[in-house]
This record gives sequence, C-alpha cells and structure tokens, in this order.
Amino acid sequence: EGQWTAERRGRERVVAEQPPYSLLARGIEREVLPVAQRYGLGVLSWSPLAGGWLTGRYRTGAEQPASSRAERQAARFDIAAPENAAKLAAADALAVLAEEAGLTLVQLALAFVLEHPAVTSAIIGPRTFEQLESQLGADKVRLSRDVLDRIDEIVPPGVNLSTRDAGYTPAVLTDASLRRRTA
Repeated sequence: EGQWTAERRGRERVVAEQPPYSLLARGIEREVLPVAQRYGLGVLSWSPLAGGWLTGRYRTGAEQPASSRAERQAARFDIAAPENAAKLAAADALAVLAEEAGLTLVQLALAFVLEHPAVTSAIIGPRTFEQLESQLGADKVRLSRDVLDRIDEIVPPGVNLSTRDAGYTPAVLTDASLRRRTA
C-alpha cells in the first residue's frame, strides 16, 4: 500500500527495509520478504546471530554467558527461562547441523540470512576482532538444499521462536492502558 500511495502521490517510494532476521527469527518470511521481492526493496537485516544465540555461547548444559546485554534484557537471554527453551533447543540442533556441514554455527547463521534472495545484506555487530574474523567469509558460503531443508525442519519458515526476537515492540502492545479508554 505504501508503494502504491507514494506512486499515486508522486512521492519517493520506500527503497529499503531493516528488519531483524535470523535462523531463530524467521517471521519476516511471511510478508516482509515477499513484499520486498515484489517491489524491489532492499532488505538490510539486523541481528543475524539472534543477539548472540547463534554464536555457540548459548548451549544446553552450559552456564549462562555473562554479558551486559543479558543483564539489560534478562528475559530474552536467560537460558533457564521456559520461554527460551525452544531457542535453546534450536541453537543446539543448528550447531550440530553446522558441524555436520563443516561450518561453524556463525557461518551457518550468516549464510542462511544471505541465502534468501530478498536479503540485500546482513548487518553484523562484532565487538572484538576475533568476532569479526569469525564472521568474515560467511558471504562466500553456499548452503546445500539438504542443509536448507534441515534448517526448515529445525525452525519452520515464517516462525519466530520468541516474540522478543521480532524487533521493536511498541509500548501500546505491552501496556494495556495505552489501548483502552478506561483503566
């Protein structure tokens, strides 16, 4: 609708979208990516490593990784929290798949995001040189149909394993007083 409105009013069209997209947050495959392909929009996806869940640090049986991000957003990163059980199980299964494919989990995660034909680029955010080195070269990795099919079995297309990973949540969705006339 936005593209149609811009064209009809002689305005500039939307040219890019910047959504979160990862192996654990695939919700944009339902509508955003098809629209981007249809209208030729660039897609610069952020959080391709799902906030660190796809780095190998979050594993079943491991201790909770210490990080300022986990301290700021405890509910999103607590590996013992029931709402994160599906993410933890998927991260474990994806790590096994990556190893079987001769890749690191980071390479698998970045290659997956870049594999989608609607994705223009993935925004990475390494904090250290070591993290940067682990991510470089993932753009050269090509995932086989078998690997992609296995990914779809682990995390079905169009599914976000946690609503917390879908990007910005407007306050109106979490604060009932903002969407009601009476308290």
